[in-house]
Amino acid sequence: MTVAVWEAVRRRPDRFLRSLWPLRAWAFLLSGTVLGLLLLVVLALLLAVGLGLSVVGVGLLVLAAVPVAGIPVAALERRRLRIVEPVPLPDPHASLPGAGAWPWLRTRLKERATWRELSYALLHAVVFTAAGLGFTALLAFSAMLLVTPVIVWAIAPDTVMLIPGRSISDPVGGLPGTAAGLVGLVLAAYAGGLLAGAQVKAAQLLLSAREEDLGRRIIELTRSRARLVDAFEAERRRIERDLHDGAQQQLVALTMTLGLAELELRGQESAALPLIARARGEARQALEQLRSLVRDIHPQVLTDHGLAAAVEELALRNPVPVTVDIDLPRRLPAPVESTAYFTVTEALANAAKHSGAAAVTVRGRLVGDRLVLEVGDDGRGGADPSAGSGLQGLADRVAILKGRLIVTSPVGGPTRLRVEVPCSA
Repeated sequence: MTVAVWEAVRRRPDRFLRSLWPLRAWAFLLSGTVLGLLLLVVLALLLAVGLGLSVVGVGLLVLAAVPVAGIPVAALERRRLRIVEPVPLPDPHASLPGAGAWPWLRTRLKERATWRELSYALLHAVVFTAAGLGFTALLAFSAMLLVTPVIVWAIAPDTVMLIPGRSISDPVGGLPGTAAGLVGLVLAAYAGGLLAGAQVKAAQLLLSAREEDLGRRIIELTRSRARLVDAFEAERRRIERDLHDGAQQQLVALTMTLGLAELELRGQESAALPLIARARGEARQALEQLRSLVRDIHPQVLTDHGLAAAVEELALRNPVPVTVDIDLPRRLPAPVESTAYFTVTEALANAAKHSGAAAVTVRGRLVGDRLVLEVGDDGRGGADPSAGSGLQGLADRVAILKGRLIVTSPVGGPTRLRVEVPCSA
């Protein structure tokens, strides 16, 4: 990673002096010196109190706070670095929304970034603070020499100003001090830039997110998405079970009761008989709709007989003729079968609603350890995943299983949808 202040010094040293870079470096170093002194005092107090109270056990809690003390320091440093570094440093920590104090502490102590931040805090408190104090002394002494004539004018003739090697009693005699102050400020400008760049480089090495941190966060994000999908599947099956065992059975009982009532009134002159017959027909229609809804939630044939049988049943109910060619040597993992089934469901629904297709083909094979599923139609094409067709949701679902979805749909057709899902995911 490049350091902006170093690049400014290296490319145009003369322009560096006329720019705002020296002032920015000075502001960064002076504020860092103040922060480093405060940090040194806080760390010393934490260690002293923790060691002093460790005999009664309370000190262990104080000592546990020492490693995580670098976290707020690092957060402040990432903000303060923007004074001299335009590229912000990413936070290496994973977010923990809603976590309690102990889970938060355990997680942070397990992260390598926490210990890197503690190392930076110690480095800042000792090394950079000492360097900042030396730089502050250089800057203050140079500024004092720069205004030597003014100081001499203010205190002469009553007092004689003494500088190393000579005594000055008039402003003109202080001009050499002004020249020395200018030289000192030039040195402070370059020294400040180099020192600020060194601190930025240390921060980039210790405070920024590394590939291993990002890798763990990606893995955790993938696991979180997978857990959400599993929870969604469990909730969907619970709804299916409740509908099948509850509402569906009640509708069956209602249909039977209405049928018995119709039999009792048959042959009698009753105005209620047509109403009962109509109610029975509506109850039967509601039962059929409920059964269709249950099948769409999670078809039982998919659980009992696998993907090929479930797709064949789906093809029989599709308004567009579907040719199914799925040849699998064995049953696949349940998440893979479920993802493949609902991909076919969405593809057939899109073909029936939007494509104007006259025929659809579904082909599935197991290539190595990957399920390769292809759905094609002879419709008008032009399918756009961003147009709300459900393809983006399918792509996200397939991505959770480390698979991919490829859609080819030129205007005029045909449309080809290819899904590849590793069975080991």
